[in-house]
Amino acid sequence: MRPLSAAQLLDAWERGLSEPTCTRSLPLLAAASPDFSPDALAMLSIGERDRSLLTLRVWTFGSEVAAVTRCSGCGEALEWTVDAANLNLADEAQSVGELTVEVGGYCVRFRVPNTMDLASITGCKNAASARLKLLENCITSAQLEGEDISPTTLPDAVTRDVAAQMAEADPQAQLEVDLSCPACGQHWQALFDIESFFWSEIGAWAQRMLSEVHVLARAYGWSEKQILSLSPWRRQAYLSLVGV
Repeated sequence: MRPLSAAQLLDAWERGLSEPTCTRSLPLLAAASPDFSPDALAMLSIGERDRSLLTLRVWTFGSEVAAVTRCSGCGEALEWTVDAANLNLADEAQSVGELTVEVGGYCVRFRVPNTMDLASITGCKNAASARLKLLENCITSAQLEGEDISPTTLPDAVTRDVAAQMAEADPQAQLEVDLSCPACGQHWQALFDIESFFWSEIGAWAQRMLSEVHVLARAYGWSEKQILSLSPWRRQAYLSLVGV
């Protein structure tokens, strides 16, 4: 992976706008990982994908992650910050191979979900059907007493074991942050989705950047390419000179 220039980041954001929510991060990864094909990036486990996005986020906006949420107890608005290093659960991304659950005569072989698996469940009517579809995608074989069976016939106890092992094998895919409320003392864990968080940050940055390009292009007649090639410090210096 490599850091993205302002122009590369803006181009990747524009391409992501036409993507469904669950795949909009792929143009970002493709721009930062030119040695990997788009198909290979789409097949990364969710944890591998999110670890790469976290690295790219640090390169783009720094290591401090700040967000606002509401207390699960009293509803108080709570601002929290964390160092990105504390959100990375492994030093390096490691591919997760085929996994196996054997319980009660059942033998289930499966893999952890990837981005395309998430894309396949966006049209599901409810959480139960989405969960079933995800299992069907990820289960490569299911047997009962040595006989092949459909994954849809697996009992809930077995599918719970499968889901638990998926989470254990790819912990970065479901990252939780420990929070506490200074108002009421409530402690809880909040799910942190680096994809949606980073995308929101990029969207806000892109709008600011387009505004800066507009101002400097009108003031100096420069092209977008020329303006984006300026360092952030130099862009701000010129913006100050034109009274922005």
